[in-house]
Amino acid sequence: MELYLLTITLLSIVIVILGVAWWKWHAFISLTVASLFLAVMSGLSMDKIVTAYETGVGSVLGHLVGILALGTILGKLMSDSGAGMQVADFFIRIFGVKKLPWAMLLSGFIIGIPVFFDVGIVMLPLVISIYRTTKQNILLIAIPVLAGLSIVHGLVPPHPGAMTAIGIYQADIGKVLIYSLIIALPAAVIAGPLFAKWVKNRVIPEGEPELIRVSKMSEKLPSTGISFFIILLPVILMVLSVIAPYLPIPSAVLKLFLFIGSPVIALLISCFAAFYFLGIRQGMDKTYIQKLSEECLLPVGSIILIIGAGGGFKQILIESGVGTSIAQMSEHFSLSPIVLAFIVSGLIRIATGSATVALTTAAGIVAPIIEHMSGVNLELLVIATGAGSLMLSHVNDAGFWMVKEYLGLTVKETFKTWTVLETLLSFIAFGTVLLFDLFI
Repeated sequence: MELYLLTITLLSIVIVILGVAWWKWHAFISLTVASLFLAVMSGLSMDKIVTAYETGVGSVLGHLVGILALGTILGKLMSDSGAGMQVADFFIRIFGVKKLPWAMLLSGFIIGIPVFFDVGIVMLPLVISIYRTTKQNILLIAIPVLAGLSIVHGLVPPHPGAMTAIGIYQADIGKVLIYSLIIALPAAVIAGPLFAKWVKNRVIPEGEPELIRVSKMSEKLPSTGISFFIILLPVILMVLSVIAPYLPIPSAVLKLFLFIGSPVIALLISCFAAFYFLGIRQGMDKTYIQKLSEECLLPVGSIILIIGAGGGFKQILIESGVGTSIAQMSEHFSLSPIVLAFIVSGLIRIATGSATVALTTAAGIVAPIIEHMSGVNLELLVIATGAGSLMLSHVNDAGFWMVKEYLGLTVKETFKTWTVLETLLSFIAFGTVLLFDLFI
């Protein structure tokens, strides 16, 4: 029975891949069809299938819709106002041209904290303009930025994958935020500037990058201080809510800190700060800001559908008993939950190409396994699942094609650079999690 369940699970993942890559279905439809296939083939009763799917969609999207929408608006304002460029320019001035890879890593890392990977990609026009000015191998400049953006997207809240895993495992968001930032940095350093330095003499891109245009940028740029303030504000508010319980403050003030430190409220406050400091103060009128918000929210609809369908797939996996089967098999191999989460997440990432789907589904599979176990560090479990979700990005990953097109690489060059970069991030972060697990 265990082997049968695992076989139909693999077949359902194949349906997702074929649906997106071959039949050209939207990922939402592919995931939904795969969920129905898995439910029917696993013998789930007809009256439970739709309920299970809807429960999975609702549980995942309930706390993510606001975060997705507000994070996208914040990122759009940062790109159009030039705040992201100001942060990058600051690091270039501080580090100088010779240490550009380190400047770009820090830029990507910090800008990546409040915005999603595909929003952070708006930094690539800056990468291309620096490349044209310095005439250095574009990979030396681009890889560190991508490493910073990607590792933060995979591990650090309030990114949707990490937030989903936190909710499923019932982990402490504050501890995940602190641990993930510490774990992400060495991974980004090795897979970013160090890997870029190694690969620049081994891969010389054949093509030229097309200059990517961001939306019309404000002529009057915000100050560097304001740019940093807006980017770090949601993180500051969330960290404040973590340390507040340990401060000698009145109960009412503590409740206020906990309220403003919740991800949706922290991002909402940051959006209003951005509306004023990056919008109105930079000469944007209210109508233009409204237009920007509406424009950037349109693509979010697709992301929400995919994440929701991933949640539905996860719930069917739980209801069909796949999680229990994997739990029983893992007992034979004596795998720790952290190792299991990393492997399962990695396999789903390779199969589906989506880090968020990998995180959501893997967390759904591992959660029932740890339910009756003691001594599992839930925060490190979230990060291990996130680390697995980054590995081996290839042709079924939208990020693979974004990087290829933006930097003007061939498919082979993208495999040699982006795919290796993602895999390095994955395994280095996982190794650091294992080290942390020995001491925490």
